[in-house]
Amino acid sequence: MLDQAGKLTDGPDAPHTPEDASGADARALASVPPEPIDAETARELLPYLRNSKKFAPPTRTQKAKRRLAQRVEALGARYEVWRLDASRWFDRLDLAPDLAEEIGSRRWLRGLGTMVGLGAFALAFWPDLTPLEARAAMPQGEDVQSELRSQMILPLALGADSGRRMGPTPAVIPLKSAPERPQIAMVVTLAPGDSFATMLRRAGVAGEDIDRAAALVGQAVAVGDIAPGTQMDVLLGRRTAPGQPRPLDSLSFRARFDLELELTRPGVGMVGADGSPVVPSGPLALKRNIIRVDETPLRVRGVVGSSLYRSMRQAGVPASAVQEYLKALDAQIDMDREVSASDEFDIIIAYRRAATGERQAGQLLYAGIDRGGKPRTQLMRWGSEGRFYEASGVGEQRRGLLAPVPGPVTSNFGMRRHPILGYTRMHAGIDFKARYGTPIVAVSDGRVSAAGRAGGCGIAVRLEHGGGLSTRYCHMSQMAVRAGQQVRRGQVIGYVGSTGLSTGAHLHYEMYRGGRAINPASVAFVSRAELSGTELIDFRRQLIRLKEIEVGAALKDLAPLPGETKEPLREIEKVETAGLRRTGTTL
Repeated sequence: MLDQAGKLTDGPDAPHTPEDASGADARALASVPPEPIDAETARELLPYLRNSKKFAPPTRTQKAKRRLAQRVEALGARYEVWRLDASRWFDRLDLAPDLAEEIGSRRWLRGLGTMVGLGAFALAFWPDLTPLEARAAMPQGEDVQSELRSQMILPLALGADSGRRMGPTPAVIPLKSAPERPQIAMVVTLAPGDSFATMLRRAGVAGEDIDRAAALVGQAVAVGDIAPGTQMDVLLGRRTAPGQPRPLDSLSFRARFDLELELTRPGVGMVGADGSPVVPSGPLALKRNIIRVDETPLRVRGVVGSSLYRSMRQAGVPASAVQEYLKALDAQIDMDREVSASDEFDIIIAYRRAATGERQAGQLLYAGIDRGGKPRTQLMRWGSEGRFYEASGVGEQRRGLLAPVPGPVTSNFGMRRHPILGYTRMHAGIDFKARYGTPIVAVSDGRVSAAGRAGGCGIAVRLEHGGGLSTRYCHMSQMAVRAGQQVRRGQVIGYVGSTGLSTGAHLHYEMYRGGRAINPASVAFVSRAELSGTELIDFRRQLIRLKEIEVGAALKDLAPLPGETKEPLREIEKVETAGLRRTGTTL
């Protein structure tokens, strides 16, 4: 076998050297260059060479690595022993005992000392809050302030005394009096809580003109009904004498959406034969400018998509109308589960368009959801109270009662041990946790049947909701309604307190059906009565009229009537108007 291995190593033609060959013969054989081994033979011999390396004695490098590994393992074992010993030692010390156990013992006092020491150590390193003084960003001084003041621009309200000034020379002739402006035009705004007379007085109008203007405006609209934020164009004339208030030459403003009022004094804006302006004189006169208004409601339809709110806003529905639409539908259906992305929304709101271009969106008139081209939910506002009713004439059905207070339930309906009386008895309601003074709201529409003190219930309010259903709210600190008053769902009826048999501020809420106490959590819906008779017929007729409104018709501009078209004043505008008329385009 050895001979065969030698043949494979040296080649088939290599001379065989016996074991007892002499050294000379061995050197002679070693001097013979070996023949190359083919690739196939090399691949067959490769496993034998790898196995031979395993049985070879280790080198110095391998021995050094093994000794280093043994030392590292020994150090690791010694570290583990030291760590376990240190852990046991600290466990015996018990530096941080639980201060909730063995109060007053030596172990507890030792833990208290540890806590106090650590607190003192932390306070010792508390940072100093003394403010740091920094150098000014720029030099300060009278010269610097004077230079800054000369280069700044101050408004007229602050005197406008900035800028560089030259000293007067003998050529300067001082004026005895500065000439006054013949007229002053300004825009004033009626602030919230302000009055019409106070606004004009603050603008510098004379007292007799204020009384005259208020009397003339009162002939068209009530002065107190002018909406806050209304802007008025005021033109003041020349003073009659130095120190006297300026007279009111003209006053114009939008009193209503469909009415513009203008007070003018004769001669305002007129020019004499010689080209000089005419001095206004005479009493103020009122001119009513009736503005043509179209009140076609605005109807918008679209696909719900991933977000109903975003889809409606992208379709052009005002944000206030979207909020009212969502509130009305949420009281009727579950918006999260009963409305899908493929459904279509249908909204109709009150809308007014003025011939002058102004637009005004009003309240929500109709809210609907269509599925597959058919109406699924239809709500329309009806009645003097502005409540929503279904298309069938049934009053809106609430998806659930409102929570009387925003707090968790601390005690449910049923038998329990009374916290004050000390014995077990029936708890005929549920308790809500709420802070003292939290507003309490009505869970549904109803009438106040009782309001006042009610024994152990303290200050209480009882509401009758119709259909034999009633609710009571106890332990109030203060009531916000009186007996016989009608209340709406969500209206504040009182405030949380702790009157009567109560251990703290909370709300005790009870519900009765037919005079018997029931679990408030068992009632899911509250409905109002149906419309009937002529009222139901009128309701359905109004619904049909609303559904016949064309989508987006109210967004078109009103075509101006012949008397509403104003002739252009500038030459460039006349050229543009003539070009539009030739092409048949309307302004």
